[in-house]
Amino acid sequence: MDRKIKLIWDFHGGHAKGTAAHHSIHLGDFATREKLSSHGHGTEDLTEMHSIAYLIVDEKDMITVRDALRPQRAEEA
Repeated sequence: MDRKIKLIWDFHGGHAKGTAAHHSIHLGDFATREKLSSHGHGTEDLTEMHSIAYLIVDEKDMITVRDALRPQRAEEA
């Protein structure tokens, strides 16, 4: 079974929450357009000034997303 990788984009500042939400929409669109085995996308608010957008993909698709969208970090989902 493939591992699931959570690719993460960080946003900081007063508009972090809204920016992360907007970015998440584009992540979903990208996954659909590229026909990736997406296991979800969304946002998390870490503090009032730090939010993330994330996309969860199979490990085999991680390189495609990394090269195209350049996330700041990743972790096993």
